[in-house]
Amino acid sequence: MPTGQEDLDLRDPASFARWFGARRADAFLCEHVWEHLTEAEGRAAARLCFEYLKPGGRLRCAVPDAHFPDPDYQRTVQVGGPGPADHPAADHQIVYDHRLLVDVFASAGFEVRLLEYCDESGRFHAEAWDLDAGPVYRSLRLDHRNRGGRLGFVSLIVEARKGKGADGLERKRG
Repeated sequence: MPTGQEDLDLRDPASFARWFGARRADAFLCEHVWEHLTEAEGRAAARLCFEYLKPGGRLRCAVPDAHFPDPDYQRTVQVGGPGPADHPAADHQIVYDHRLLVDVFASAGFEVRLLEYCDESGRFHAEAWDLDAGPVYRSLRLDHRNRGGRLGFVSLIVEARKGKGADGLERKRG
């Protein structure tokens, strides 16, 4: 179910408690959200999402990629963004590279898999991933700007999975 910040605020544990109560989610999809949080807020949000996922649940996260080698793209996604205050990037707080984003989720307890990203030399990497499990429009396969062998807009996309025994409960029965 799509939610906005007014319903479920990644910075507010009380909003998660109100929304979920005792229930836990199967999955979260956050497309171009995490860059609007500071790194500290992003780390806290990762821990909060981990807490509210069922064991075996996943969080798919897409953010602008700090290593995509297109100067116009980098100007568009930079911290503070270009143009007027109502520009979508105006409140960007961070531009992640793949190592930092993986660490944000791994440090919260997730098993993390890179789905799409650029490495330090700007080379794009993509592995097959299930669109039905959380489509990311700003991705290699879906974004209209990525046609004819040209990469026009990419995202750094990770899938963070909560292990089946990650709730801290003993699973072994005698």
